[in-house]
Amino acid sequence: MKLTVTAPAVAWFKEEWGCKEGDSVRFFVRYGGVSTVQDSFSMGIAKEQPNEVGLSAVVDGITFYMEQDELWYMNGNGLIVDYRPATDEVDFKLDEA
Repeated sequence: MKLTVTAPAVAWFKEEWGCKEGDSVRFFVRYGGVSTVQDSFSMGIAKEQPNEVGLSAVVDGITFYMEQDELWYMNGNGLIVDYRPATDEVDFKLDEA
């Protein structure tokens, strides 16, 4: 299981959220919303320090992560976080490789 945050997504976090080296961004599971990953759930985003990291990637000194107790959401797959310019939002996809 791997977390991939694309260069366009990292650039978006830097510009829109002011993320810089040493910051941490958490991806977490929310009930409700629309998702391409799990029915009835969606991903949330928060700029906060990790507690019990289950999956992480460090890009340009920024730690992107999911907590251990939320990895069920992935069904054993990795997660790709990308930026979609057409809608100006972050996009989450399973990495089934």
